[in-house]
Amino acid sequence: MSTRTFLFLLGSSRADGNTETLARLAAEQLPAGTEQRWLNLRDLPLPAFEDRRHTDGHSTPTGHSAALLEATLAATDVVIASPLYWYSVSASTKRYLDEWSGWLETPGVDFQRRMAGKTLWGVTALADTDTEVADPLTGTLRNSAHYLGMRWGGVLLGNGSKPGDVLTDTGAVADAKAFFS
Repeated sequence: MSTRTFLFLLGSSRADGNTETLARLAAEQLPAGTEQRWLNLRDLPLPAFEDRRHTDGHSTPTGHSAALLEATLAATDVVIASPLYWYSVSASTKRYLDEWSGWLETPGVDFQRRMAGKTLWGVTALADTDTEVADPLTGTLRNSAHYLGMRWGGVLLGNGSKPGDVLTDTGAVADAKAFFS
């Protein structure tokens, strides 16, 4: 039985899109017994982030923020599965990452210390054949991992527009089969 726990955060605005398909294909390759938790950020909407570091401070998260914090801290591996939207992560994914700023400042959470040593991964599908257009998404995730002292697992890239297209990207399918190894 594996001691790794993967949290898959789905950031697409639609169900069963190419990013989710690619993430699930990669997850199928994990060793038997590896715990997987899948959360769809559409089902856990977050309000716009309000930075309160220099005013009244951040309070203990409640609601969806509390559920996402608990799931994030319980994982050894956090997988952000966000389609490429305007060269970066989706809005729901960005709101999740913005919550990290609040969690860093929340008394008693010790977010940075507790995230250090975990691994952050990215999975994305893009409609462009030029993968360099995903560099801002990759940079966002890689730099977030670095800031928190996390290991950077990399980004699995796939090409596709309408649902299912990514399965015709033979390079992405092959990469998915070895992504988490």
